[in-house]
Amino acid sequence: MFININKIHEIQSSWYNWRQNASTITMTLMAFIFACFTGLMAQVSIAVPWSPVLITFQTFAALMAGALLGEKYGGLSMILYMVIGVLGVPWFSHGLSGIATILSASGGYLFGFIIAATFTGYVFDNYNNARKPLATMALMLFANWVLIYIPGLVGLYFYMTSTGATVTLLSLIMAGVVPFLFGDTLKVLLATGISTSILPKED
Repeated sequence: MFININKIHEIQSSWYNWRQNASTITMTLMAFIFACFTGLMAQVSIAVPWSPVLITFQTFAALMAGALLGEKYGGLSMILYMVIGVLGVPWFSHGLSGIATILSASGGYLFGFIIAATFTGYVFDNYNNARKPLATMALMLFANWVLIYIPGLVGLYFYMTSTGATVTLLSLIMAGVVPFLFGDTLKVLLATGISTSILPKED
């Protein structure tokens, strides 16, 4: 089957072209939509017996927000998700809301979502080589395993110590990293596939 490469490039560039010409109001609305999407993904959760942190699909939403909305609005979408949830909308995992969630075992990961979405958006917008498959996967892995996990582990450490538990590096990794490695790898692969299909490879 004949594939028109120019047509593919045109389709891939269409989202970027639309986004660059969209108004602030429109992009803010898009950020809010992605915040809603993140809230929806938070409800897809699996409990792990030895960890107070749930497995959710929020990571995927954060990575896609950065890829599709860019640095400014990708980060804004995750800020909106956190702020609106703190104000009372029950769209954190298990339908929770309020400041207590920020102080919970998963609170640090929420800050990681903001960092990851902002960083991936910045890299994709400024370095077109990052939009190629292997580079995209490397970026997504870095955003997931470093930019999300580190704030997440910091928050988890303070939560666990606040309960009186003795926390070692091994116990922290077992609770805050190991349960999520397989699922997050699948989410990274999915985010990589979608991103490389949509994002233009040239400026």
